[in-house]
Amino acid sequence: EVQLQASGGGLVQAGGSLRLSCAASGFTFDDYAIGWFRQTPGKEREGVSCISSSDGTTYYGDSVNGRFTISSDNAKNTVYLQMNSLKPEDTAVYYCAAAWVCGSGWHLIPDYWGQGTQVTVSS
Repeated sequence: EVQLQASGGGLVQAGGSLRLSCAASGFTFDDYAIGWFRQTPGKEREGVSCISSSDGTTYYGDSVNGRFTISSDNAKNTVYLQMNSLKPEDTAVYYCAAAWVCGSGWHLIPDYWGQGTQVTVSS
């Protein structure tokens, strides 16, 4: 059974930090790029970041570039998203997902995704 278990969301003040974790199982981790997209009611899905498990290639959406950092622990099949300098507009449900590619638009073609974790940034 494929599982992408996200954790680490919560409520934080603007300017604060959170770290999301995504534990993957049920598929060959090294064959996929793992990342995060976010969703807010009434808005389109937005690709936040992804990392290729095979070669470490990373991608960041324009709105988070320079503030968020993605990393992968292949031994634990776990991907992390360090989110710094959080803004109210970062408020969303964040979903961990797996796709064949990592780059612009990757979030539109995931093969797997898990239950989201809520991130709320207060002003």
